[in-house]
Amino acid sequence: MSQWPEQDDLIGQGANLAPATIIDGYRHGLFAMERSIDHPALFWWSPAERCVIPLDGLRVTRSMRNSARRYHIRINTCFERVMLGCAAREDENNVWITPRFIDQYTELHEMGWAHSVETFNDDGVLVGGLYGVRINKFFAGESMFHLSRDASKVALMALVDVMRSARMTLLDAQWPTPHLESLGGKVVPRGDYLTRLATAIAP
Repeated sequence: MSQWPEQDDLIGQGANLAPATIIDGYRHGLFAMERSIDHPALFWWSPAERCVIPLDGLRVTRSMRNSARRYHIRINTCFERVMLGCAAREDENNVWITPRFIDQYTELHEMGWAHSVETFNDDGVLVGGLYGVRINKFFAGESMFHLSRDASKVALMALVDVMRSARMTLLDAQWPTPHLESLGGKVVPRGDYLTRLATAIAP
């Protein structure tokens, strides 16, 4: 769900990836990325134009529905493997799921903040999934991957179903891309996003 952004969306640099820091960042509309493994500078971003996926507006194609019948969804059974799958799709010019991120988000997962939705085939092989962070009625989608057709999209379908069942209200997809927009993602200005966020994370 992330890609390396434009500099206009950069809010700050530095701090750390302690669980409290990461969660406080999300509460204020920020998320962190590192430039690379070799140059682990920590950047904090808040896109001026944010992509959100309306829970009543996910665009589900016939192909996605057919694929959903071929896969099995699990939740929070192999969080670190999902992160590794997402990291494996990055190239040398677009690396941000570094080993440090994997360690820190795995800790968040163990603390109950970070979650994964996993797609398996009939042979029990992990073929796709996504991960992110939940705060009350808000879910910050961080990244997704697939090794088989529509596997990540089926994971997204499952996430939306879970969020709707839990009466959650905000699914953040960070920067808009043609792929996300094809799935129903909508662009909202930063101020609008922060208003929605404040409502979603309220106790």
